[in-house]
Amino acid sequence: MTDHPVSTEPPTAGGVLVACDGSDGSLWALDRAMTEAQAHGLPLYVLAVVNPSPSGYPPGMAELVQESVERLEASMADGLRRAVSTVQQARPHRYTGPLGLHVVLGNVIEVLLACTPGRHTLVVGTRGNGGFARLLLGSVSTAAVHHAACPVLVVPAPPA
Repeated sequence: MTDHPVSTEPPTAGGVLVACDGSDGSLWALDRAMTEAQAHGLPLYVLAVVNPSPSGYPPGMAELVQESVERLEASMADGLRRAVSTVQQARPHRYTGPLGLHVVLGNVIEVLLACTPGRHTLVVGTRGNGGFARLLLGSVSTAAVHHAACPVLVVPAPPA
């Protein structure tokens, strides 16, 4: 799986889309997304979104940091390949359907929501914020549940 190509373009419509940032929650979501895609005979699109400058660059700075952004994209692509490989190895039945890996620059929530029209399902993980804050959903899963243009499957942590 380490040689799987990674696109820097958002995935095309259709299939199952899963958000993966390498966290435990996103790995559980990736595992469930593989199950969903396999069960429905659909392609699986694994999306990592990187926001290299959440507040934007001052004039003239974008050109100066381009090399750093390219290294960041390459690092995320490597992480995405490793995440897929790790989840595949832990599964009793490997996912064998069409698979697209995507690393896209931008605001995580905006990019993810823009990729949801025409999807069968969006799969996201959840994370606890301590107590019952936001019903134990993180900001990305909360935004997805409320604003995605397709059904959303939120995958909780496995029982301890």
